[in-house]
Parts: sequence; structure tokens; C-alpha cells
Amino acid sequence: MKILIMDWPAFGGKTVKKVFRDLGHEVFLFDFPQSSANTDANEELGVKIATEILRVNADMVFSFNYFPVVATAVHACRKKYISWVYDNPAVYLYSMTVFFKENYIFHFDSYEVERMRKDGVEHVYYLPLAANTEAYDEMIPDEEMTRKYGADVVMIGSLYKDKFAYFNKYTDFDEHTKGYLDALITAQEMIAGVNFLEEALTLEIMKKILEKVPLADNTGTGYDTAAWNFANYYLAMAVTAREREDMLKSMAERYSVALYSTDRDFVLPGLKNRGTLDYYKEAPFAIKCAKINLNVSLKSIRTGISLRVMDIMACGGFVLSNYQEDLCREFVPGDDFVYYESIEDAVEKAGYYLKHEDERLEIAGNGYRKVKELHRFEDKCVQMIDMII
Repeated sequence: MKILIMDWPAFGGKTVKKVFRDLGHEVFLFDFPQSSANTDANEELGVKIATEILRVNADMVFSFNYFPVVATAVHACRKKYISWVYDNPAVYLYSMTVFFKENYIFHFDSYEVERMRKDGVEHVYYLPLAANTEAYDEMIPDEEMTRKYGADVVMIGSLYKDKFAYFNKYTDFDEHTKGYLDALITAQEMIAGVNFLEEALTLEIMKKILEKVPLADNTGTGYDTAAWNFANYYLAMAVTAREREDMLKSMAERYSVALYSTDRDFVLPGLKNRGTLDYYKEAPFAIKCAKINLNVSLKSIRTGISLRVMDIMACGGFVLSNYQEDLCREFVPGDDFVYYESIEDAVEKAGYYLKHEDERLEIAGNGYRKVKELHRFEDKCVQMIDMII
């Protein structure tokens, strides 16, 4: 089979190219301007993609994440388009192009799969992400790395301090609206496993929000709503930012805690803010040198297992995470990973597993073996190809 891959710096991109080739497929690459061009209704880019599809006579097109411009080009050429989604929120999944019969959309979040099926999308499937355990096995930290990256508890991730600046108008809301949103953020932080942000945005509140923040349809061709955009792009990040900050504060009061983040200026007593990490060259060493790897999922990820959790397990790291339905579907709590129900619960469980090293290492080993056996790129690429065949 001839496969045209939309080539951009996606996590796992290098591995997927190799896997498709190893499976015997002929692979072609299209230099896809994911971060520098309009990837929605871009006629010029769409023509370029369609021209390349016809030039190489591709049987199918593949991309990490879903792009309407690719779907439109594939639809015009009457080929197949496989997209494997690892980001959420993903506003392009509200594009009207998702209803093209040529699409085969694989999503890491089962909630989004059910939502899209209810909307009438024909070919959408739940597919957890994969990890390359073989590559991580070769990255063995030495003594110097152990000193550099070592900590009781490590968190890798953004605190969203500088994201989505256009929501700074939040400070201009009237006191009632501001109080309502603050209370909503606080309530959502306290309740794990259920996301009710969008449902809690009443018509009255949305009217007040739209007076200060003009939330138009982001795609220009989509059916997303202003409430969805505000809930998933602002409120979800606001909740996650507060939860991560509160979690780090509570952990740092009792343990040696390190943060790797783009938020270099974030300071807390007892917290080592070590700045950014190269995801491929450095993050695996930081994971392996941590006793506990902390995951606080972005609230817009309703049920899915984040890429970070898969990679932590693939590195043989111990995962302490908030509850996620899909995480408990694919792995066994207490055997392969540990989840917490509140910040206080997370702090107590961290203390327990820091004292009980044998249990901690056994759980980390179980998670590693399960990822290596059941969540390989090779098997998932075969699943996707088999689905369209």
C-alpha cells in the first residue's frame, strides 16, 4: 500500500514512518505546515496535498491529529484518510469535514469517540496511544544524570501561565460573572473524574462572557459552540493550572519535588523548577530518575490516557495520576499505576510509595510490561490499516 504521511514534528512521527515501512508499505512524505499555515479551509494548501496524492498515486493519507484541509484534499481524490488524534481539545473535530466518508478517525479519548458517533460521524474509533519501549530501553541514566534529574516527585507539564492571552479580558467581567466562574473552577478542581464545565455555562453567563470575549467559530467551517470553546480552551486550562499549582505546593511541603515546564518563572518554597526538557533526548532520563511521576490531566481530556502517561510507563516509571476512565480501562489501578482522588490523597499516597520501594518498583514494572505488550506502535498501525481494508 502507498501511504502519504503529513510530515510535521508530531510526537511519535519518526516511529510511525519506520513502522509503516517495516510493515511493507511504500511511504511518501508531505512537508505539512502544521504550525505556520491555515490547516482548515486553505484552498492553496489543499490543492498542493491533492496534487501530491495523485502524483504518488497514494492509497491513503496519514496524519497525527485531524486536519480539515487534508480531509478535503483526500475527499476530492477519493482516497482514504487516517488520522490518529492525541490532542484534546481538538476544535477541528467539529469541522463539517469530519462527515466525509473517506475519513477514518482514531481518537485516544473514548468520550470524544462516543460524542462524534452521536453526532453522526461514520468512521471514528477509540485507539489509545502507543509508546516505543525499545527506544527508551536504550536510554540508561548514569550517575551524573541521576544527580541531575533525581527527585522524589516529578511533574512534567505546563502550568498555562502564558497561554491564550486573549482571555485576559476575564478580569473585566462584572463581579457576578467573575464570582460564578471562580466558583465553577473551584468546584471542578474538587471533583475528579467528571467534567461539567460546558454544561454549567448558562445562557445568562455566556451572554456576559461574549460581551467581553468574542468567541467566534474557530474553524470557519465548524459546528462547535462558544460555550464549548470557552469551557475547553479557557476554563479547562484554568482548572488544570490551579490544580497543578495546588498539587505542587502540597507535595513540595513534604517531599523533594521537581517541575519541568515552559513556565520557568514559577516559584514555590521547596520546589525545584528545572525549566524545559527536550521531549526525546532528556525527558526519558528525568522520568527514569524520578521515584514518582505525577500526572495531573488537562481537564479537557475527558477520559483519555495522555501521551505523557504512556511514555512514563514505557520508561519504567511509577505513575501517580488523577482518575481517568480510559486509564482504568487499559491498566489495573494498584497493579500497573496508582490514581488519587484528591490532592490530599495524592500527597498521602506519594508518602506511602516513597516508603515502600518494593511495591513502587513492582507497580512500575507491571505498567512497563503492559505497555510493551499491548501498546506497541506496530500493533496499532496494523489495526488502523486493517480497519480501512
